[in-house]
Order: sequence, then C-alpha cells, then structure tokens
Amino acid sequence: MTSTIGGPGQVLDEAYVARWVEEQVAAEHLDGKRVCVIVPDATRSCPLPMLMTALHTALHGRAAAVTVLIALGTHAPMTEAQLRKHLGGPYPGFTVRNHDQDSLVSVGVIPADRVKRLSDGRMSQEVDVVLNRAVTEHDVCLVVGPVFPHEVVGFSGGNKYFVPGVAGEEIIDFSHWLGALITSASIIGTRGITPVRALIDQAAALIPSRRLALCLVVQSGTGALHAASFGPPEESWAACADVSAETHVQYLDAPVAKVISIVPAKYDDMWTGAKGFYKVEPVVADGGQVIVYAPHITTIAAMHPEIEEIGYHCRDYFLKQWDRFAHHHWGVLAHSTHLRGAGTYDATHGERLRVTVTLATGIPEEVVRRANLDHLDPAAVDLADPGALVVPNAGEVLFRLR
Repeated sequence: MTSTIGGPGQVLDEAYVARWVEEQVAAEHLDGKRVCVIVPDATRSCPLPMLMTALHTALHGRAAAVTVLIALGTHAPMTEAQLRKHLGGPYPGFTVRNHDQDSLVSVGVIPADRVKRLSDGRMSQEVDVVLNRAVTEHDVCLVVGPVFPHEVVGFSGGNKYFVPGVAGEEIIDFSHWLGALITSASIIGTRGITPVRALIDQAAALIPSRRLALCLVVQSGTGALHAASFGPPEESWAACADVSAETHVQYLDAPVAKVISIVPAKYDDMWTGAKGFYKVEPVVADGGQVIVYAPHITTIAAMHPEIEEIGYHCRDYFLKQWDRFAHHHWGVLAHSTHLRGAGTYDATHGERLRVTVTLATGIPEEVVRRANLDHLDPAAVDLADPGALVVPNAGEVLFRLR
C-alpha cells in the first residue's frame, strides 16, 4: 500500500510532512525490528534533518536497532562534521555509517540470459549482486531520498539507493556502463522503467530483508518538498518520478549555442559537478558550448584518479577501441562519456564531438586539457552573458527541447 502527499506546484508544510512520516512508519509495525535507514549524501537536495527527526520519533524505543547508512555509490565518504550538518541530530539509539567497500556480501546472481532481456540485448553476462551487508543484517531496509532526472537510470531514487547506493564496485560499474551504452542524453529524464531501472529493480528483489521507501520530490536547491510517497520502493518511486517529471524539467523552444552552468558548492569535484553538463546537454545546438562554472572545484575526481589518465571521450571512442579500455572500471568510462557528450569515432577521422565542454574551475589548465576538455579562467566568465542560457544551481533541473 502506497501513500502519497503533495504534487506538482505544491509546497508542503514541514510539520505536516513530519506527522505524516511518523504515521506511515507507525503503520508498518516495526516494533522489535532491526531497521536500516538508507539516505543520500550531501550531493542531493533533501530536508534530512526534518525527516530524520520524524523517523527518530517513530522508531526510537520501538525498533530493536536502527542503522543509518549513507548511500555513497561512487562518491567520497562523509566526515563526522559533514554528517552532523547533513543529518542534524544527534539521534540517540541510531548508529550512523558511511557505505564502504569493505562491508559487502552477495545477495544473489542475475543470470546472463535475464541480463540480456533486461538490457534489451545490450549486455549479456551474469551479474553478482554485491551489497553492503547491512541490508541483510536488518529486518527492514527503509530508503529515504529524493527523485530527480538522472543521467544513468532516467529518474533517480527508490531502488537506486541499493544499486549503486550501497553496492560493490562490479555491479556499480555494470549498471553505469549500461546507461552509458544508451547515452546520458537519451536516458536522462526518461519516464517509466528504463533498462537500467529494470536491472536495479531485479537486483533489489534479491535482498532478503523487507524493503520500504520514503521517496521525495524536493524543490531544487532548497529543503522544501513538493511531494512525498511511502510504500514499496517500486511504487513510491514511480509516484514521485511522475511529479519530478513535471517539476524538474524545463522546456525550451529551440537549441541554444552557449550554456553557462553555475555549479553549487555541494558538488566538490567534477565527478559530481558534471551534473551541470548532463542536465543541459539536450538543449545545446550542434557545435555549441557548455561552460561548467565552478571556481570552488579544484580536482577532477578525488575518488577516481583513473579518469585523469583516460580523459573524457564519447561512447564510440571506447566501443571502437574496446581492447584498450575494457580493463578499466566501467563506471569511470561511463562518467567519461556522460561529461563528454555525444560524438563519433573512427580510426581515420578520430573523435568528432557534438559540443564543446569548457571547465571554468579551480582545476589547473594542464590537467583540464590533458583530460580532453577545454579550459577557461573563471574570472573571464560573464555570468550575465546575454547570449547564453545561464543556469544557476545547476545539476538537478533538466533542460529539454519541446
């Protein structure tokens, strides 16, 4: 049974949401149960302090144990100070942990023939579903997190908090490369069950614990909520994805030649700040330019230095030279293609790219150019450029053509 409140254009009262969350959790009769609450890191807009307070009221003294697990996916661990700011609290009786790659267990295997069907024939090898062992050591897994247009899966949220959120590297790489094969521009903001979503749902179904989700539609850049849905992950995610599609997508009548994406401070390297490109690529004209403006970013990928060796290239650059690149982490290859965007490659003409990607960041120019991207001094960027589409707080709202 799924309960949903709010909708497109609405802003929900925080006190009302808190009471509703407490009521939904109480109705699940979790007394005596061990509960793993899986939440996003700070790269997502989400009013976690309010939600965590409501969950603490509903579970403290009732649940046998509560572990709050940060779904890092491919992101860096959060420090104690960052966690206090991110979650609020303290929450007596709750244990807070970062997901890490040393606490993993297999929950089962998706056979190759099933993978082939789920991926529409794009991939056909078995996938070992390796997740943080906390999902098997608790009676109930409760996902709490927002739904936004997403470059790998279509819309984020729901079971995505299991894969890649608290998953092992192999299935993270596999799912991201499947998205890259489809391409970011093709899958981002796609409603319904995309091949990557189908794979993720199949993986989550192997988890032995009961699964619930509190999915949210958050006003980008704030903690305000447009909508929330509680119930099985598949159903609560679908309800919020429908609202997100009407809330987090802006439509333009014609392509633009230049975009300036102003990346907020919550993205602290290009691995996460690249969302400033993903969300605008669909509206850039052929031969156009995206300037990713982020003076605060000083590194490409703190957790994935391999990307500096590989550089940023279109999908076909890798596919047509697969013997050169297959041994690299496929998730890194996927990130590379997502930020470089559409293009072609052949041995005669080399790589031809649809748009120019320019970093106006604190990353040294030689590092940027070595990674196959253009460089611009942030001081030279006119944030009021009348010839550009200037996107403040870039990274969550998707721009598409009508």
